[in-house]
Amino acid sequence: MKILCDREKLREGLALANNVIPAKSPKPALSNVCLVATEGALELVGTDLEVALRYRIEDVKVAEPGTAVIPARVALDFVRDLTGETVTLETNGSNCTISSGSDSCELVTIDPDEFPVIAHFDQTGAVSLQGGTFTALVGRTAFAAAREQGRYAMHGVLTEIADGHLRMVATDGRRLAVASAPIDTPKVVPRPVIVPTKGTQLFCRVITDPLDQIQLSFSENQIGLKTRNAEVFARLLDGEFPRYQAVIPTESANSVEADSEMLLRKLRLVANVTGEEARAVRLSIKKGSLEIFGQSAGRGEARAAMEIDYKGKNAEIAFNPDYVIDGLKNCENGSVVLEFNEKTSPGKFRLGESYIYIVMPITIDT
Repeated sequence: MKILCDREKLREGLALANNVIPAKSPKPALSNVCLVATEGALELVGTDLEVALRYRIEDVKVAEPGTAVIPARVALDFVRDLTGETVTLETNGSNCTISSGSDSCELVTIDPDEFPVIAHFDQTGAVSLQGGTFTALVGRTAFAAAREQGRYAMHGVLTEIADGHLRMVATDGRRLAVASAPIDTPKVVPRPVIVPTKGTQLFCRVITDPLDQIQLSFSENQIGLKTRNAEVFARLLDGEFPRYQAVIPTESANSVEADSEMLLRKLRLVANVTGEEARAVRLSIKKGSLEIFGQSAGRGEARAAMEIDYKGKNAEIAFNPDYVIDGLKNCENGSVVLEFNEKTSPGKFRLGESYIYIVMPITIDT
């Protein structure tokens, strides 16, 4: 293999690949990136066996086609620090030389047969939508997925197509985020799948232009995403996702409408005094006004107030402020509606036309 490539494009490709490739692995081959040079293009492939990336760099001068599997992190670090505009990659026996001007690095390669085989994107039955739509849905939901050990299925984002919409759902048992967007429904609607959060994050990283069309493909054990330059695959999570629709309240006695940015600022103000041992703020609500109160033994207490539009009786409800803030940061517009029945019932935040965020309340001493 011998090619001449734009340095910045190569750096971008190696950086994306290193988001997938594990720094340490019981399988040494997985710490490498596979470079495949074909006519006019260089393909970079990386995987940790749970997620995989195939990234294509166009306009590459290929003097000799071929394949090289080289240490991913070392290659990225070296290419990143080069100053030349172009880079030459050339294999010689069991080594691959990366050079630019007077600077060069010789890396040891491994046998390409030791590198896992990564499938190509299958466009059969694929769903097409704008990249920005996909990243928006991930941004509104993935943060609510579980992180601590527990129910395996809750460590991912439920992704389903129903009623002409692509819907994503995530929960950690204490909060639930549901967002959807209209799409052209395929003839054969795929079954709902659970995509690991690492997979959704990688999908978003390869979407460079929100206006570009992307494609999603669903298979028995993985989901694939295709952009102009990249193909990304994520192994699906097994298990049964919680019946999220049963958690969403259908009727509420109390309804608060507020400026989302102002509520976000007030919550942050009060949350500053709450400690890790008592991460809670109390919302006292009456017609026209909302007061937020928080305290901790070692820091003190804080109050903040703001005007609201309220329908209901005077009420109080308490939440973990971090959970509410996470949702407000992804609010679709300048207004948020909080609906609830009692101080012990779930809070339903309407953060957009097709965006619902449920937060379980906290019981605190009054």
